[in-house]
Amino acid sequence: MIVDSLHNAAKYYGLHPNFKKAFDFVTQNDISKLEEGVLEITEGLKVIVIAGEGTTKEESIKGFECHDKNIDIQIVVKGPETYAWKPREKCVNPNGDYSDEKDVRFFHDKPDMFFQLQEKQFTILFPEDVHAAMIGDGSLKKLVFKVKI
Repeated sequence: MIVDSLHNAAKYYGLHPNFKKAFDFVTQNDISKLEEGVLEITEGLKVIVIAGEGTTKEESIKGFECHDKNIDIQIVVKGPETYAWKPREKCVNPNGDYSDEKDVRFFHDKPDMFFQLQEKQFTILFPEDVHAAMIGDGSLKKLVFKVKI
């Protein structure tokens, strides 16, 4: 997992060929005005614009998840937003089977930690990062880039 601000995004371009394309999308668009939905940017890269009311920690961790085929880059547009996190290697209580179609695996495990992101901050969540999000008060807006491994 990586946590940083958009100001430092260029430091991570070398981690995956589509990381630069994702961050370029952010600088080339007024992300505060993007409508909810899914946009295909290029092969192996899409962005999901999510807006909604924040939820409690207890409610959010019902969706404690990770992915096998994608890396998430989650950028807070309107926040703050709190995340739950635990390394996948420590998760031992699966919540159902892996969905290949949705590329999601859920767990009943409790998070090791919570962290908060402010506007214009992001987290990069790799397949080994089990996470839950949208924790907060009031309305939240974020971009979730799905970067195919």
